[in-house]
Amino acid sequence: MSVDVAWAQAWIRSSAQVLSEHRAELNTLDREIGDGDHGENMDRGFQAVLPKLDAVPDAATPGELLKTLAATLISTVGGAAGPLYGTAYLKAAAAVSGAAELDGPAVVALLSAGRDGIVLRGKAESGDKTMVDAWTPAVDAAIEAEAAGAGPGLILAAAADAAEAGAVATEPWVARKGRASYLGERAIGHRDPGAQSTALILRCAADAAAQS
Repeated sequence: MSVDVAWAQAWIRSSAQVLSEHRAELNTLDREIGDGDHGENMDRGFQAVLPKLDAVPDAATPGELLKTLAATLISTVGGAAGPLYGTAYLKAAAAVSGAAELDGPAVVALLSAGRDGIVLRGKAESGDKTMVDAWTPAVDAAIEAEAAGAGPGLILAAAADAAEAGAVATEPWVARKGRASYLGERAIGHRDPGAQSTALILRCAADAAAQS
C-alpha cells in the first residue's frame, strides 16, 4: 500500500477544515500562555492554500503539494507558527521529492524531516513545551510502526495517536521556549497550542490515508 497526491490533497483540505473548526479552541490555548492568535493564524494560512490546490496539475506529486503549502504558510501566517510549520512542510516535501507514491519508509522520512525542520528552525527540544513535544512522539511511533511492517495508513495512525498523547502531556510542564517561557510556573496546567495543532494536523493525515 502507498499514499499519493490524492492523499496529500485530502490531508491539506481536511487540515484546513479541522483547523477552522478548532480555531477558537487554539486561540484560547494560545491566549492562556501566548499571544492568543494561533488558531486565527493557522486558519488563515490553510484557507489561503485551498485556491492554490485547485490549480495543481493532476500529475503533481505529494512533495509538490507540500511545497506549495509551505510557501503559503510562510507568507501568510504570523507569529512563530508560519516559519515553523512552513519549514516543516518544506523539509517534508524535500524528503519525498519526485515520488508519485509514498510507501511506509517514505512516510516515515516525510514525518521525520518535518520534525527536524521544526527543531532546526525553532531550536526546541523534547520537554520544552512546544510543538516538538507532539512531533517527536509521532516520529518515534511512526518509526516503530514501520519497523513492525505497517503500511502508510497504520504508520500515520500511530503517529497521530502519539501526537495527541504528546500534546496532552505538555499540560503540567513549565515552558522553556517561546513566549510561554516568560510565564514560568504560570504556564503549568495549560496545553501547548502548537502541540495541539500538530495533533490535529497529523490526525487529518491519518484519516486521509484511511479514506484513500
